[in-house]
Amino acid sequence: MVECIIEDDEIMVLQEQLGEWDNLNHLIICKMTGEAAIIDPFSGKYWLDICQKNDWQLNQVWLSHTHWDHCKGVGELGDCEIWAHELEFERGWDGSRSHIWQHPPNTSVTHKLGNLKFEMHCTPGHSPGHTTIIGHGFVNSGDCLFLGRCGRTDLFGGDIDSQRKSLIYLREKLQEIPTDWLVLPGHQYPLQDGSNPTFLSVEQLLSNNEALMAVDDDAKWNRLTFLAFDDNMAEKARRQRVKNQ
Repeated sequence: MVECIIEDDEIMVLQEQLGEWDNLNHLIICKMTGEAAIIDPFSGKYWLDICQKNDWQLNQVWLSHTHWDHCKGVGELGDCEIWAHELEFERGWDGSRSHIWQHPPNTSVTHKLGNLKFEMHCTPGHSPGHTTIIGHGFVNSGDCLFLGRCGRTDLFGGDIDSQRKSLIYLREKLQEIPTDWLVLPGHQYPLQDGSNPTFLSVEQLLSNNEALMAVDDDAKWNRLTFLAFDDNMAEKARRQRVKNQ
């Protein structure tokens, strides 16, 4: 069931978990103009139906990155502007219909939705052009940073050193914003205490995220078990790297 997790006079943010990979989708609505953007649509039709029922104009798609489960619904979204970072071309994103962010890693640009402005931060590591979105009470961290850990770095286009640099950069940005803003990840995964929230406050995340607490210590960082996995996706990435050499 779709849930409204943020609402004030300017903005509304809806969240829904979709698909077998526990993807979290987020719809951002500018309340002054009725314009909406969907982040990482697993199902385009699902969000089009919601927008049509509420008389919102869904005209932008923001891709944190271009793994299939984060852009699966793009083809159902008609004339929407599709936004992704140009570095995603390095992992094979075809860029069709795309509007491109071009700023360097660990920097940001301003992006508008109606009367709202957001910071789009390039945070590579999980993918070469991963983008983290910050503004108006939330941080959408995609697969760069989950609530209890961070995204894997062993898929094609991933890089463990870039991920570490991005986490250090993102931690600094999190420390600059209000502690009660919400962190919205790209997937729902259980925390070490067994709870399974779909968002945390910035304060809660900074105090409990295993990856952020390891980035300053080589030994702790190298002991993290979730940066790489021995599975079919890792094997596919290895074959793709060999093919592209």
